[in-house]
Amino acid sequence: MVFRLRPAPVALACMGSGETSRLPSRPPEDAEGISLVVWSAMNTVRKALVVVAVLGAGAGVGSTLFALVTPGELQKQAMLQEFPERDPRRREEAARTKELVVATLKKAAATEENVAWRKNWTEAVSDGSRSA
Repeated sequence: MVFRLRPAPVALACMGSGETSRLPSRPPEDAEGISLVVWSAMNTVRKALVVVAVLGAGAGVGSTLFALVTPGELQKQAMLQEFPERDPRRREEAARTKELVVATLKKAAATEENVAWRKNWTEAVSDGSRSA
């Protein structure tokens, strides 16, 4: 007596009805003209189509959500007006800060002190002495 183990068939629910159809993972033994290679190819194509359908549905949902979330033209114009760089006081402050940074870099380039070893950054740079 020979026992052969067969994988369990996959049950799929039909849309709209309560019945299930079973798709065997192997071709039926009484099927003539269907080779295992053809059956395997059909299963692969079926799985690929299911994957493409799921990815397409996900892309559709994502695109719809993106379209719902993006602001309209009026909202974009209002957001552009609220940028801090549009405020003249902010621009003047940024210009002063840049000038201070450039002046500090020039001063650091003119001195021989290694500023990386400075412990107290609020003290003025001393002439010729290391603060380490």
